[in-house]
Formats: sequence, structure tokens, C-alpha cells
Amino acid sequence: MAGGDATLSSVTADRLSRVRSAAAEAGLDALLVTPGPDLRYLTGYNAIALERLTCLVLPTGADPLLVVPALERPAAEASPAGALGLEIVDWQETDDPVGLVTKMLPTARRVAVDDHMWAEKVLRFRAAMPEVEQVVAGPVLRELRMRKSPEEVDALREAAAAIDRVHARMDEWLRVGRTEREVGRDIADAIIAEGHVRVDFVIVASGPSGASPHHENSDRVIEAGDPVVVDIGGTTDLGYCSDETRTYAAGEPPGEFVEAYEALLRAQEAAVEQVRPGVTAESVDAAARAILSRAGLGEYFVHRTGHGIGLETHEEPYIVTGNTRRLEPGMAFSIEPGFYLPGRYGARIEDIVVTTQAGVERLNLRPHELLLLEA
Repeated sequence: MAGGDATLSSVTADRLSRVRSAAAEAGLDALLVTPGPDLRYLTGYNAIALERLTCLVLPTGADPLLVVPALERPAAEASPAGALGLEIVDWQETDDPVGLVTKMLPTARRVAVDDHMWAEKVLRFRAAMPEVEQVVAGPVLRELRMRKSPEEVDALREAAAAIDRVHARMDEWLRVGRTEREVGRDIADAIIAEGHVRVDFVIVASGPSGASPHHENSDRVIEAGDPVVVDIGGTTDLGYCSDETRTYAAGEPPGEFVEAYEALLRAQEAAVEQVRPGVTAESVDAAARAILSRAGLGEYFVHRTGHGIGLETHEEPYIVTGNTRRLEPGMAFSIEPGFYLPGRYGARIEDIVVTTQAGVERLNLRPHELLLLEA
């Protein structure tokens, strides 16, 4: 039941070596990593999370091992993990895999578990190692994952181009008389057709629905003059995510909406222009927020300006007030200011950008202006 195992050539034993070094510097004796984005990042193995335990065991003072159910061994060996020279240890249905892992760490006193490990497995490890301090592995792994390699940036460019192609076709589906749900189904089909292997989300928020940033598509019929927020994303075969929002109008929207949208355009542009090495994440948020506040829309900008993206749609770094982390080359994240007026309408403009040595690169290249579609 393993998923597709396309991976980047940069997934090498060097990643395992670097994370082991980082774990040792953090005072850890081992990392335990179960199926999810961290396992795929470290090994290329896109294992499906199951009730049976699959676990990468990374002692800081010994070679790593991949523990898998016996029936999953062929999939593990055929995955990129098999080419890393990892020792694969399998277990039978009547074995105790948690006990097996515990015996691999006889002297461990401080162990980190990956942030996505199921609670059931965390509690079983805790019960099996009562004298061992257990912490989350995120502080170690996120420091590696948030700085994208050139090959990872290429994968994000590919994902961004694929979702751009979907937005370029919006006039095929988005028009007066159709429901949000109908339009959403067409968009979902196009996300796959244009280069993704999985649809992660499709938001089609028309008229007053647009005032909910994470609106669930409904049977509301799109009406003439409605602003429509379309926020869509998926995952490519390499595991990297896309995420792009554009705002459309089915015919001529209200004049006050057009005026507010012009302020949103300036806010998004200002935030992108703020991105460069050395500035803080919160300063990017502030650049967008200041313009919307001057336009009287600050109270309606109800979310952070952005989130990191890679093997997950939402990951570090977060572009939000209070995050004083300084941006570095290779950090990839969204820039997506918006405004949301309850009962009336909303709007959002979102691009994925990457911090470069010289400044910033936009990965999404669709127009930002309010796009008027035929009513």
C-alpha cells in the first residue's frame, strides 16, 4: 500500500548524516520517524501510514535502520530508501514492533519522535521506554527542511507552473448560473490533468461565501457581479505542493469592492518586495498589513500573510507577526494577504515565492489584477 515513490536525486545518505549530526547537537540520542513528509524527506520512501508500524530509527551514534512490516518489505526495498544502503529490518504479524525498536536503543535517554506520529504509536513508545525523555523532532528537522535545495526549488517551480495552468483555464468553468460545487469538481479534475497526482484542496467562494477564508464549497449559485475567491492546490509526483489564490468576478463587481481590491494588489506587491535575505518573517507580514490598514481594511485581514511550503502545504517558516526569524536563501513560502467582509464578499491574492541570494523569485506567474469573466 505504499504510495508513488518518485523522489529527488538529492535525497541521499547525506541528508541522513546531516540530521543525525543536528540531532546530536540538540542533545538527542535518536530520532524515530514514521510515515509522512519527514520520512519522505529523509529517505524518499512515501510509505502510507498504517496501523502496522513503519519507523526509521536514527541513533546519533550508530547506523540508521528502517523497521517495516514484513509485507511492506518489498515496497520499502523498491523505494528510493532501498538505494540508500539502509538496513531494512522487518517484523511479522505476531511480533512486537515497538519492542523491536526499543531494543535498538538500549542506552537512549532522550529520543525525538516526528511531529506527525500517530498518538497511538507515541503512547506505545512512551509505555515501552518509561525512563526515556521523549520530545518532538520538529525543531531538528524543520531547520533542514525549510531551506530548500536548488532541486527542491525546481520541484516547487514545477508545482507552481502546474497550478498556474489550472488558473489559466478558469473561464472554462466559472460563470453565472453554476454552483460552487460544480465549478470545484471541474477544477479538481483539471488539477490532476495539469500535472498533479493528488488534489489537496479546492475553494470556490462566491459572493458572501468569500468572507470565509477557508470556505467549504456549497450549492450556492454564482450570481452576476459576484466576486469569487478561488484557492487551489495539489501535490506532484515528487511530493512537492502547489498553492495559489486568485480572485475573479462574474461580470462587473460592486465599485467599493474594486477599490478595496486595488489596495489588496498594493499590499501583496509590497509584501513580495520586502522579501530578501536578512529581513524578518514578521516584516513581510507588516508590509502587507500596513497598506490594508491605511485603506480601512486592516480589521478584515484576519490571517497571517503566509506559510512555508514544500513536502507539506503548510510548514515553516510562517509569515506572521511575532516571527522574528530572518529569511535565508532557499526559504519558500506563500504571500497571501486578503480581506473578508462578513455577509458581503472577500478577496485574496496568493503567490508562492522563494528567497534568493539577490532577493525574491515569484513561482506563480498568473496575473494579479481582478479578472472579469463573462457573466
